[in-house]
Amino acid sequence: MDTFLIDEEGISVLPITSLKLNNKVSSQIIPAGVPGLDEMFYGGGYYRGSNILISGTAGTAKTTLASYFANEQCKRGERVIYFAFEESPDQLIRNMRSVGMHLEKYVKKGLLLIHSSRPSLNGLELHLLTLRKLIREFKPTAVIIDPISNLTTVGSEHEVRSMLVRLMDMLKAHNITALFTSLSKQNESMRPDLSDDTVSSLVDTWITVRDMEGIGERNRGIYIIKSRGMAHSNQVREFVISAKGLQMLEVIIGPHGILTGTARKLSALNDKVNSSKLQNELERKDREIARKRKVLEANIAALKNEFESVEEELSILKATEQLQAQLAMQDKHKKVKN
Repeated sequence: MDTFLIDEEGISVLPITSLKLNNKVSSQIIPAGVPGLDEMFYGGGYYRGSNILISGTAGTAKTTLASYFANEQCKRGERVIYFAFEESPDQLIRNMRSVGMHLEKYVKKGLLLIHSSRPSLNGLELHLLTLRKLIREFKPTAVIIDPISNLTTVGSEHEVRSMLVRLMDMLKAHNITALFTSLSKQNESMRPDLSDDTVSSLVDTWITVRDMEGIGERNRGIYIIKSRGMAHSNQVREFVISAKGLQMLEVIIGPHGILTGTARKLSALNDKVNSSKLQNELERKDREIARKRKVLEANIAALKNEFESVEEELSILKATEQLQAQLAMQDKHKKVKN
């Protein structure tokens, strides 16, 4: 039995998802919007028309990463629907402005549609019908749902999965790239939360953002669990968020694993100190060599002068000997004549 919605525009019917997996796929790559994240995919981003899941604990910048994706697509002139379950359009725009993104200009240009509502406002089927209607009217190339984990408040895990299967099939049929965020339960390991299994097997790319604690502070890390059809980095990358935006940091390995936050800064400071010590040692060696060169050159000059003196003295002796020999010959000739 099909689900339908009656509104001011008439009746909208949501067909049951197809049991066949025969949709066409694209090999075109679209960027995630975060340069460091794009570099973690050897293709340079996501496949167009694929499904991406960004999961993580509270406060790990899932919405920020989703907004970066929306911002990048709009910057390229593409249309995006952002389905927000936790923030109003104005709140989302304000919050993203604090990290250097200005989504309001794309809303005004008609490239970005932010649809906000509480999951409890409608049932799962009505949410799906609403999204289908918006897609039909707005004709986006990308859809963001932030977060899908909130849907469990209006349906069981099985029902949410069923709804997402139908949604993903619909989006893939139209070659629309879909990005979902999901809240994971807090755990101390870097392993994915088991609750993510509701949707993780359905998506093409799965990215996880986690808290990484060290030296009494909380830092953020990101890594790729899977990306179907594309090789990707297996590193955990730390990233920071400031008024200038989100910045991926280079990986620094310490004796006990990846260094983050203060440990990273201390390592960088130690490297700088060691580099300074090495530079000072090199300069000291250069000065020592320069001094020894001067001493050696002075000794060489002294030896050269001594050699020239001996050589000159020898020349004088040879000249004296030759003169004495000549005088002796002359004297001998005089005696013979007499």
